[in-house]
Amino acid sequence: MCPCRLADGTFEFDRDIICPCHYRDPDVEEFGTCYCALYVRKDVFEGRTPIQPIPERRPLEKQLRTYEQKTVSAETKDGINTTETTVSSGIRLKLWYCKQCGYVVLRENPPYICPICKAKMKMFKEITVITHFQ
Repeated sequence: MCPCRLADGTFEFDRDIICPCHYRDPDVEEFGTCYCALYVRKDVFEGRTPIQPIPERRPLEKQLRTYEQKTVSAETKDGINTTETTVSSGIRLKLWYCKQCGYVVLRENPPYICPICKAKMKMFKEITVITHFQ
C-alpha cells in the first residue's frame, strides 16, 4: 500500500494505491516526484529541480470512504476550534501541515519526516479552524 494514504482494507477498493500506485506516473511526470516522494525523476534526484507539494489525485469518494469520519470540535477560550476526526477505530485524527513546504496530512500525530521536503516532525504544526469571530 501507499505509505502516505489510508487504506479501506478492501483489496479491490484499494487497488489504486498499491505501491507503485496508479497516480505515480502522472505525478512524477508533472511534478518530478510521486505523492510520497518515493519515486523521483533524475533531475529531482540530482537537485536540479526542487521538490514541491503534490496534489492528491485519488478520487474524493475513495478518500471519504476510507476515513468513515465524523468531525468533532473542541472550542477554546479564544474562539479557535481544533477540528478533529474520529475514525471508526476510535483514533482521533488531526490536520497537520509542514511549516517548511506546506504539505498537509490528516493523522493522529504528525509524521516523523515530511514525505515532500524531508523536514523533521518538529516542523509540523496542527491546523486550527476559526469557526466564529468575537
